Amino acid sequence: MASVPSLASTVQQRLAEGLSAALPEAGSADPLLRRSDRADFQANGILALAKQLKGNPRELATKVVDAIPANDVLREIEVSGPGFLNITVSDAAIVRTLAARAADARLGVPLNEAAGTTVIDYAQPNVAKEMHVGHLRSAVIGAAMVEILEFTGETVVRRHHIGDWGTQFGMLIQYLIEHPHELDHKGDEEVSGEEAMSNLNRLYKASRALFDSDEDFKTRARARVVELQAGDEETLALWQRFVDESKIYFYSVFEKLDMDIRDPDIVGESGYNDMLQETCRILEESGVAVRSEGALCVFFDDIKGPDGNPVPLIVQKSDGGFGYAATDLSAIRDRVRNLKATTLLYVVDARQSLHFKMVFETARRAGWLNDEVKAVQLAFGTVLGKDGKPFKTREGETVRLVDLLDEAIDRASAVVREKAQDLTEEEIADRGAQVGIGAVKYADLSTSAARDYKFDLDQMVSLNGDTSVYLQYAYARIQSILRKAGDAKPAAHPELELAPSERALGLHVDGFGETIAETAAEYAPHKLAAYLYQLASLYTTFYSECPVLKADTPEQVENRLFLCDLTARTLHQGMALLGIRTPERL
Repeated sequence: MASVPSLASTVQQRLAEGLSAALPEAGSADPLLRRSDRADFQANGILALAKQLKGNPRELATKVVDAIPANDVLREIEVSGPGFLNITVSDAAIVRTLAARAADARLGVPLNEAAGTTVIDYAQPNVAKEMHVGHLRSAVIGAAMVEILEFTGETVVRRHHIGDWGTQFGMLIQYLIEHPHELDHKGDEEVSGEEAMSNLNRLYKASRALFDSDEDFKTRARARVVELQAGDEETLALWQRFVDESKIYFYSVFEKLDMDIRDPDIVGESGYNDMLQETCRILEESGVAVRSEGALCVFFDDIKGPDGNPVPLIVQKSDGGFGYAATDLSAIRDRVRNLKATTLLYVVDARQSLHFKMVFETARRAGWLNDEVKAVQLAFGTVLGKDGKPFKTREGETVRLVDLLDEAIDRASAVVREKAQDLTEEEIADRGAQVGIGAVKYADLSTSAARDYKFDLDQMVSLNGDTSVYLQYAYARIQSILRKAGDAKPAAHPELELAPSERALGLHVDGFGETIAETAAEYAPHKLAAYLYQLASLYTTFYSECPVLKADTPEQVENRLFLCDLTARTLHQGMALLGIRTPERL
């Protein structure tokens, strides 16, 4: 079905027609329409236009209003102040527009006509290491942006930069060669994520102790790193065992986060190994990179160290080794050339902003990024404890992600059990997981990504305030009303007069498509979260002011059920785009 024009775009169209009829000399001036507290909408564009045409803004505004033909969308237009237009739309126009939305599986949300291909680099845990709280934001924000962009029609390619091979792998692989059964699994049973991690932890500690105490082993381990980067088959096969063991663990954590991470999307540093030499050659031959003290470097006029000397991006070290820059630049080449990306989106910690600024600028100079292909870092802040400091355990350790998620589920299960009336223990556990994981994701996504946020589970699982639990309960409440409606079915009745809280709710529901477009264009999932919280708040007001099943007439019952149903569908779709489930009963 074709997308449904929102009331805002319909009003904008009517005003534009009035403007060109009354003031042909204005060309295609923008009425500057926005939502308003005084009326449904306010148009401020005539003030700027009056300046340009050297006219009296109130007189011009009156002229424009007189030129708008009578129609069934605009109920009232009032000229206010120095020349603002306060616009109220008709109740019938609200209900008709919502009915058109309800008839569409996409709720009338348009596809982006300029959609391209975005490669999103997110969820980047380290091989052979435990996932901690610092891995949360990249995964949660990235997964939400995948869903939001795909919903707008973008082709999305997921990429997870998993596959480090620094010094520690020489140590781990050499230890495994000398103790070949350390990663063996007992019997045929499937290994749990926790078991896999405990295997890796045990092996890491043992190899580290040997590395620190035995100079001969240290020498053999360092030689093994060289073998690994040179592509030695035995070394690579053992390295792959560490990756596979790590994936058992990663996948168990991502599953708990209700997130889909797939094998083909995992391409780490190692995946670009064959391209590194060529990347360096291209950069050096084109003059983008130059040799400095034996290293291959890219310099920038505006990036200097505290001593005032330029800080270069080192693509290849003086000993011939490659750093992150070589891998990241090779990844850009691959994503542009082979994956045909038009946008490269990196969901990476804000503390790496300088690195990515230098990498993107280097790729632009090399011609891999241009007007047709852009790279964006969706930079995120730090997860803080309640004390406002980086989140640590009491012992000062980094918090294990899996412990955090388990605690969120336990807290949420307690909230669900307290409120549950007719849920079995199994249902309470299921809802507890959906509410707990939803609470963690929403706390992250409802904060602007660039800002730090406090991880406060008491606040996250609260039924009051801006939390996912509040939204989930609003959805479950609507489902309860729809179940109790009996023979009465949701149906739109444009002929009915709407109460103020019905109007407010209807106008907000109608803004869903514009919110999605803005969220996708700005890579700002917090804007969608804010919209959904406002939707649930307006629904709560409507619910307390407008009886649904005990409305005055059967038509009013149907119309209010219709508003309930469309609100629930909008909440469900919006939450799904954030990666949060909406249980039917709570």
